[in-house]
Amino acid sequence: MSVFDDTDFVDRDLPAGQPQRAASLAASTPPSTASRPPTHEELEARLSQTQQRIADLRRAQEALEQERVALEEDRRRRHELRTGREEMLQNLTRGIGLLEKAEFEARRDADQMAKTLAAFNEALANVQAINEETWTTENLSAEITRALTVVENARMEWNAARLKWAVLNVPEGGPAAPRPAADWLAQRSLWELARLGLAFAWPLVLALLLAFGALVIILYRR
Repeated sequence: MSVFDDTDFVDRDLPAGQPQRAASLAASTPPSTASRPPTHEELEARLSQTQQRIADLRRAQEALEQERVALEEDRRRRHELRTGREEMLQNLTRGIGLLEKAEFEARRDADQMAKTLAAFNEALANVQAINEETWTTENLSAEITRALTVVENARMEWNAARLKWAVLNVPEGGPAAPRPAADWLAQRSLWELARLGLAFAWPLVLALLLAFGALVIILYRR
């Protein structure tokens, strides 16, 4: 019976062939793209894409800036409209009451005052007809312009009426203090005011002339 030798069943070709197959497999595997640096063409493409994105962002920023300016202008005009509207609603309502009272007390001016009253009523109706609830984004700018025009026309009507009717200039706290002398002087012409000034000043002028004459006589006698 022969003694067992473990080397009799060892395939000596297998260990010798494994390094060759491993080297062949490594040589056939392509290098990883993540480990290699980008090529010149890839850098150019990435740079072009970045520049395009920057240009797009700049255009978007300019568009947003224009939109911001437009919104701020709309907000300012809306604030101006609301302030002017409240002002004219208060003034016109108060003016109507004052004019109605003045019309009752002064019938001689009824015709002209009635015309102004009608203009106030029309202006008040136009201001009250401004309805911001019906405005839309598409017609916002046009509606604000139209509303500002209505308020400005009402203000012009109010200012013109204040020049014509003194009752509109009475403060809200009570009637204005009477100024009969100032009103009388305001109705005089320039020639009448000059004659009036001369009438008040001639005694002083005469006294100065007499004093000057006396001084000349004294100097002459010396």
